[in-house]
Amino acid sequence: MSVDEAPKSAYELAMERLRRKDREEGIEERAVSEEQKAAIAELRRVYEAKLAEREILHRANLRKAADPAALEILEEEYRRDRERLTSERDRKIEQARKA
Repeated sequence: MSVDEAPKSAYELAMERLRRKDREEGIEERAVSEEQKAAIAELRRVYEAKLAEREILHRANLRKAADPAALEILEEEYRRDRERLTSERDRKIEQARKA
């Protein structure tokens, strides 16, 4: 190892292995354009706002509910809503990357 070359972190080594594996499998790395970056950033902002809104509504509903069974139902609905919004966001971001 030369004096100029610092030891690589575990993260850097893992990223090198993943890039090498992608090349071997024929997966091509494409740069994201400025337009795509802007679209992705906008999607992230929109879904961050939707998730925050859902959390506020969830907390308000929790304050109103007194029954443990009702609390459990509210928690399950909140979890499903978060998963749905997160999945929808990720799908749209992937579409923006491919556009």
